Amino acid sequence: MRSVKRRDGFEGQRMISLPEAVWRNAIDANPIIGQLYITHIGYFPRAAFHYRERKYGCTDNILLYCVKGKGWYSVNDRHFEMGLNQFVIIPATRAHLRYGSDDKNPWTIYWVHFSGKDMDSFNRGFNIGLLDGPRHIHSNETGIQLWDMMYQSLKMGFGQENMGKANLCLYHFVSSFLYPEKEYAEENEARNRIDGTIKHMQQHLSVTLTVEELAQQCELSPSHFSTLFKKATGMSPLNYFIHLKLQKACLLLYTTDMKIKDVAVAIGYDDPYHFSRLFKKTMHISPEQYRGLRRKEELAG
Repeated sequence: MRSVKRRDGFEGQRMISLPEAVWRNAIDANPIIGQLYITHIGYFPRAAFHYRERKYGCTDNILLYCVKGKGWYSVNDRHFEMGLNQFVIIPATRAHLRYGSDDKNPWTIYWVHFSGKDMDSFNRGFNIGLLDGPRHIHSNETGIQLWDMMYQSLKMGFGQENMGKANLCLYHFVSSFLYPEKEYAEENEARNRIDGTIKHMQQHLSVTLTVEELAQQCELSPSHFSTLFKKATGMSPLNYFIHLKLQKACLLLYTTDMKIKDVAVAIGYDDPYHFSRLFKKTMHISPEQYRGLRRKEELAG
């Protein structure tokens, strides 16, 4: 058992806590800030005996990023260990939270508390769960740079410009953890192949492409190619190709007076009725109605 426990107070630490009135005033001045905003931000280097207990949880999301040493956190009776190049986003909760550094090898952490208008939806949308456990991340230099930008902006004062800059950086900061840069050369190579496939798709929107043809271009088996493609884009290759086609159709419908059947042919569909059904199924509006949106805007001036 450790004999000393500290909430904060570490040599070289940096920390700013924003009073509730500060961010409420900032939201009143610019309501868009209320979508996602910083409430506390800090950096604890080699934080020996760091310990924090929140018996009734926290109304903010808490992001902890360990860049040296080790630590831990617990949610009710679930215990998690954290080490070098690991992070966790603990969603806003009423559960009993505790976290602290390892006794022998105390962690160095960057941390941010952030909140927003609808954090439940935010956390569901980005699959942030209470018991996810820490995630490994390659050294996140981008995240650290963004943390420093947020900290320096707030350090200069809580004026509207500083608050706006810091909170816009927050989006990029969080995304650098949720969507980190690939750390392995083979993963980068796979991503480059997928990017090349997408460019090929964009250049051949008027034809029909098969998974086999696309996989062959990447020198991969169809199954391996499909797995890599879905991992990189969240969609199957053919569904992605269809969305690119419909994106082009939207552009043609909105910026030209081409007939619907000609738009269909331009993106590889000889049957205009099939095109219209596909367009409406995906866009939830018919091609004619989509074109009508442009005319309404023109009449509106």
